[in-house]
Amino acid sequence: MPRALIAGCGYLGRALANLLTADGWEVEGWTLSPDSARELSQNGQRTAAVDLSNARDVTAHQSDFTAVIHCASTRGGDVDAYRRVYLNGARNLVEQFRGAKIVFTSSTSVYGQSSGELVTEESAAEPKPETGKISRRAEDLVLAGNGTVIRLGGIYGPGRSALLRNFLEGSVSVDADRFVNQIHRDDAASAIQLLLKSAATAGQIYNVVDNEPILVSECYRWLAAKLNRPVPPKGTSTSKRKRGASNKRVSNAKLRGLGWTPQYPTFADGMKKSVLDSFSASTV
Repeated sequence: MPRALIAGCGYLGRALANLLTADGWEVEGWTLSPDSARELSQNGQRTAAVDLSNARDVTAHQSDFTAVIHCASTRGGDVDAYRRVYLNGARNLVEQFRGAKIVFTSSTSVYGQSSGELVTEESAAEPKPETGKISRRAEDLVLAGNGTVIRLGGIYGPGRSALLRNFLEGSVSVDADRFVNQIHRDDAASAIQLLLKSAATAGQIYNVVDNEPILVSECYRWLAAKLNRPVPPKGTSTSKRKRGASNKRVSNAKLRGLGWTPQYPTFADGMKKSVLDSFSASTV
C-alpha cells in the first residue's frame, strides 16, 4: 500500500487526504496545531502535530513514505513566516525523506508579469515581493532534489473565496482591472493526485489553475448579478494584495497534457456548482 505524508493538512490537504484514502493510499497528516491534529484523527486518519520549520521535530516523526506533499500555509503571514514554513519546511522535508517523491505547493504569485501576458511554466518567474522570492528559493530547493513543484492559482471552494468575501465586504472596485487565476480546491487536490501517479513529473513545474483566467471586473459583475447586489462602484479599492500586484493569464496546458480535466473549468462553474449553492456570508 502506498503511503503519503501531507505536511500541512488544512483546507487543501484534507481534500487531498480524502482522495488518496479512497484511492487506496495510507495517509498521514501533519498540522502545526495539536487541536487540529486531534480533529483530523477523528476522521480515522493518522495525524501528528509537527512544526515543519523545526528539523528535530520533523526527524522525530520520520517514517517511510511513498510521497510527501508540502501544502502547509502561512495563513497570510509575513516574510519570517514564509521563510519558516516554505523554505525551512521544504528543506527539512527534502533532507529527511530522500526516498520519497516530494511535491511542493507553491503559487502563481511567483510570476511577476503585469501586462496581461500569457504565462507558462517556461515563463520568467521573478517576483518582486520578498515573500515571492522566498517561495522561489523553496521551489529551487525541491527541484534540485528531483521533486515536483506545483504553482497554484488562488484557491477557492466550499466556505472559502477571497473574491466573494471582498465583494460582500464592499472593499473592492472595478477601476484598476486585472486578470486573476483561480483553482477550485477539489481540482487542486485531483491535480496533485494525478501528479503523484506519474514518474515523469519528477523535477518538473506545473501550473494548477482553471481553464479561463478572468478579469476582476467580470468576477464582480457576475457575482452582482447572481446575488442581486449592486456592481461595485468605480474608485480605489480598499482591499490589499499581500502577494504584490500582478496581471497575467496563467496557462494549465502542461497539466492538461497529462490527462487532467478540472471538474470546475471556470470561475462561474465553481461558484454556481460548489460555493453559492451552500452560500453563507458568515463562512466566506
